[in-house]
Amino acid sequence: MKAIALSQAGGPENLQLQDLPQPEITAGQVLVKLKAAGINPIDAKLRSRGTFYPEATPHVLGCDGAGIIEAIGSEVTGWQPGQAVYFCYGGLGGPAGNYAEWAAVDARCLAPKPDRLSFAEAAAAPLVLITAWEALRDRARITAGQKVLIHAGAGGVGHVAVQLAKLWGAEVAATVSTPEKADFVAGLGCDRPILYRQEDFVSALQGWTGGQGVDIAFDTVGGDLLTATFPAVKPYGDVVTILEPAANTNWKVARNHNLRIGLELMLTPLLKHWDAGLRHQAEVLRQCAAWIDAGQLKIQLHQTFPLDRAAEAHQLLEQGGLIGKLALAIDP
Repeated sequence: MKAIALSQAGGPENLQLQDLPQPEITAGQVLVKLKAAGINPIDAKLRSRGTFYPEATPHVLGCDGAGIIEAIGSEVTGWQPGQAVYFCYGGLGGPAGNYAEWAAVDARCLAPKPDRLSFAEAAAAPLVLITAWEALRDRARITAGQKVLIHAGAGGVGHVAVQLAKLWGAEVAATVSTPEKADFVAGLGCDRPILYRQEDFVSALQGWTGGQGVDIAFDTVGGDLLTATFPAVKPYGDVVTILEPAANTNWKVARNHNLRIGLELMLTPLLKHWDAGLRHQAEVLRQCAAWIDAGQLKIQLHQTFPLDRAAEAHQLLEQGGLIGKLALAIDP
């Protein structure tokens, strides 16, 4: 099969189109004829620094995929060949990822592809949907009527986080860098877009909340922004970050305000082979698919590249500033 393989860590040029054996499935897996693969920042990080399993070369990256089930393992129930699915599985250096024509996928990770989405749109969705859901629902315990801040609201995780927060009945503010992105998040239902280059987001949020601070802040950026966000959150509020806090993070304001800090890494069930976590994430994708098909949730696809242009897609990803997601079209 054709696949984009990484033989050694480094720049985007190390992503090379190769012929690799078609994967064989185990009893609990299905064989998926891939139609598209999502591209996420974790892909670029692994390409640059090496995967979680460096001995398993060559590496096929790509956690997100969408395609058609071709065959099922002997222990798989509830799935049949011919069904269209989307999922987050593989691509971390162990099980091969989805920058390929075929994938062997753990059946516990599958969900039916939303009918309203193209395969490319569906492939762009799983990791960001699960991340946003787990951060807001499972970590921060979002409830209706709360005021929520989403950093980088026009990004991959951010744009679905804005929509999920609104679906759960929250009022939402989102930081963005340009007027175009402000218009974009407003179109998703964001109540208070904040152009952070033009106004101080903490002051803006204090004004928006009558000096109380937001109930929840969701950090999708990391670095110094985590510390800078603490004053924007009301006492006993929640801050969730998807990045590892920096060693120099100043926790004083967070401690004085009794903030609850949540850490979100949606890859944990994949890395730990955690059955309950994998099944929970598949249920998240099922619920999100229902909202997508009902027209209540959308996936913004910034651009699609053919499989053999994966390196170009990584270059664009690392430039930053995208609205939404990138995907590889494997079998248009």
